[in-house]
Amino acid sequence: MRPLRLCGIILTAEPQRAQKKNFASFATLRYTKYLPIMKLTIISHTEHYKQSDGTIVGWGPTISEINHLAQDFEEIYHIAFLHPDTPPPSSLPYTASNIEFVPLQPVGGKGLLAKFKIIRNIPIIINTVRKTLSKVNAFQLRTPTGIGVFLIPYLTLFSNKKGWYKYAGNWNQDNPPLGYALQRWMLKNQKRKVTINGRWPKQPKQCLTFENPCLTEKEREEGLQITNTKSFSPPFTFCFVGRLEDAKGVQRIIDAFGLLDNLENIETIHFIGNGEKMGHYKEQCAALGLPVVFHGFLERQEVFGVYKKSHFILLPSDSEGFPKVIAEAMNYGCIPIVSDVSSIGQYVNDKNGFLLNPINGQQLRKILSRAFSKNTDELTKMASDCYLVASRFTFNMYRKKIQEEIIKP
Repeated sequence: MRPLRLCGIILTAEPQRAQKKNFASFATLRYTKYLPIMKLTIISHTEHYKQSDGTIVGWGPTISEINHLAQDFEEIYHIAFLHPDTPPPSSLPYTASNIEFVPLQPVGGKGLLAKFKIIRNIPIIINTVRKTLSKVNAFQLRTPTGIGVFLIPYLTLFSNKKGWYKYAGNWNQDNPPLGYALQRWMLKNQKRKVTINGRWPKQPKQCLTFENPCLTEKEREEGLQITNTKSFSPPFTFCFVGRLEDAKGVQRIIDAFGLLDNLENIETIHFIGNGEKMGHYKEQCAALGLPVVFHGFLERQEVFGVYKKSHFILLPSDSEGFPKVIAEAMNYGCIPIVSDVSSIGQYVNDKNGFLLNPINGQQLRKILSRAFSKNTDELTKMASDCYLVASRFTFNMYRKKIQEEIIKP
């Protein structure tokens, strides 16, 4: 049932749930000191799909984030693309009744025809945004994305709504794609708040350092228990979570383990995710005799089950913003062995992990040898420090920062 917000008081009636618990019908009052009555429009490139039963689903991490944000807004309208394809297994439904999906026809892609389709649909997209903004107090535009190239100037010049931009890519990237560079330049030269990964020299005053949320309070409690009981004695278990491709560092992982003198310190290397080169990677691992498991896609709780039994997470990527999988794994006491790119080095250091620089298989082999040289007490202390860092990546922390640093001012 949708909560009612009256003069700063949220009233939630839950009679059905109360009956199940053998209580009388009840209402829960939650007083909020600083929350006005707020309705929010979120504009993103998040891919959505319609299931056979008509349920709308979208990319899991974004949908989870919006489901949590729904606790703080009377209404949320999410403008995004509705694709006709079969939903990928990572898709999730909206769970909050005060979220309304506003579909856009898919645009984008490579080639001149795809770019022309974006241009042709600009008036339609802007009109959809304009109509939806008329229903709300505030907006969030998630960038960088193809539609951001024209929506940033439109919102800057023609909307007086309270709003902010979420830049989810590498804010400090040296040679970003042209569209990304243009959007970053526009965001630097406008006045609304921009949430970014990391903290950087000469960071514009409107740019706020925000962590990407990925953990619930229950998962934090669970992570503490796992971290406190995890034994860091060889042989060790490793995990990789992400798309199986060279850019994510899968080939580097295989090369590095293949260069080791022996595999006695290794129990299992778990690869979670899909990719066109999975078969090729499997063949290489078999030829090298590596103790690997290729899981393909796993549900969130299944991924967390792998974190719980793993000692290290591997992510030797070419480029990243700040991947949520690093924070998720650190919450369960997994020590990160990750590339020193973007803001990752602002959270991972020699006290709680290992940074890969230069980014190649030979350097990764050296880091693995360093990790094996650590004693049990040293690794246990590193895992405890990992858990502490993960506290910054909770949904509650994210919601609090939005209210205090963006909505309230």
